[in-house]
Amino acid sequence: MSKTRKCLTAALCIATSLVTPALAERPDDGLSVKSYAALAGKKIVYMPLAMSYDIAQAWNAGLQREAERLGYQVIVRDPNWITDNFVQGLQAAIREKPDVIVIQPPDTTSLSRVVRKAQDAGIRVVQINQMTTAIPDIFVGTDFYSVGVENGKVVANACGKGGRSGKVAIITGAATAPASINQVAGIMDGLAGNTTIEVVATQAADWDPSKSNAIASTLIKQHPDLCAIIDAWDGQATGAASAIANAGMKGKIILATEGGGEQAACTKVKDGTYDFYVSMDTANQARDLNAAVKMLMQTDYKAGSMPFALYSRNKVLSADSLRADSCWTVDDIRQHGG
Repeated sequence: MSKTRKCLTAALCIATSLVTPALAERPDDGLSVKSYAALAGKKIVYMPLAMSYDIAQAWNAGLQREAERLGYQVIVRDPNWITDNFVQGLQAAIREKPDVIVIQPPDTTSLSRVVRKAQDAGIRVVQINQMTTAIPDIFVGTDFYSVGVENGKVVANACGKGGRSGKVAIITGAATAPASINQVAGIMDGLAGNTTIEVVATQAADWDPSKSNAIASTLIKQHPDLCAIIDAWDGQATGAASAIANAGMKGKIILATEGGGEQAACTKVKDGTYDFYVSMDTANQARDLNAAVKMLMQTDYKAGSMPFALYSRNKVLSADSLRADSCWTVDDIRQHGG
């Protein structure tokens, strides 16, 4: 470029900058300025059961993405499945006085006293997928009774006909966990529409795939004409799936389960490992979770005074109903979710 052209270009740039107007302040539509200001600089403490599994990572990915966009902070505390760590971490969070605490309780009772303590201190509490006896300000997650009803219905429609027996076995998680109790109640109601159904066993595997495998293996030997197994959680149901495959009964014994809907679940539905899968749709739970914390950070009502719930909608997946977007990955939610 010639020296003359360089000078002309520079002069043009200077002239352009002189006539370009300064950016105007954000226009206020009546709520936008107030809303953004209410969120900026706020602090959330997030404590799932553990950060080592996909659902907890997905919720966190959604929370972090929205926090980055809107200028608040999400601090992760990982109790790593240990209840004592959870109690201590929650007590520490109360001392730090965040604006909102988000927890996934391990059971209904162990955190109840500390949740009440947080609310007494003026901190609003969101609970995900399981509720303590201390009612949170907002519950986000699954209605496990409805999950059970969905799995009961699909099994009732498949068994007791077409040469199949009506024999069904149920493998629960922890026997005393509300997720198990409510899910079994739903399964029984879902099965009730088919009078040929016979529930031959209801046994707890404590969320452990190896226990699920042992239970399923025994049940298959005891009931070679078993029509279906309903297993309470897909992480646990991998054990029952192995037992069915090892007995040479894949495609003969129906396996129905449920979970968050991560991509691995769709793979197992597609290859016939799971015949039916009730997805709690964690990707949309991440969006509901963000809606919950944003509402709380823009309001000033007293903690514990106006509890409500955002129950997620279930999706029943089978090989016939799978779509490209039926399941999610953590990277999907990190880039596009929340």
